Amino acid sequence: MLLKIKKWKIEKYVLLLILLISYLLIGEHFSIFIPCPIHYFTHLYCPGCGVTRMLLHLLHGRFVKAFHANPLLFISLPFFALYYIDLFIAKQKKQKSKLSKFEPFLWYGLIILFLIYGVLRNIPFFSFLAPQ
Repeated sequence: MLLKIKKWKIEKYVLLLILLISYLLIGEHFSIFIPCPIHYFTHLYCPGCGVTRMLLHLLHGRFVKAFHANPLLFISLPFFALYYIDLFIAKQKKQKSKLSKFEPFLWYGLIILFLIYGVLRNIPFFSFLAPQ
């Protein structure tokens, strides 16, 4: 039973990844992406604006363009990956994550960082942070 549960969790994540890649490729082919509601109604860039373009550029191996689409998230991706790999390894070993004592500070710090980034990318002096 335990093996089936673990297998289902892995299959669930693989399925989500396949759906994401399918959405990106089909959306790119037919130009049917969902627009950012914050940008649509306010004409301001939220911290997530440009994520779809960034993922598309990453999918095609265009790393410089991916960086320009959403610099903060592009730089954050390796750290998110390491964080979740550490959690996965700790769970497999039935131990606490090495980062668990810093976890509240990490998440609060990320929230503050993304809020500041969201404000800065809408100031004309920092227009280089806007999605391109």
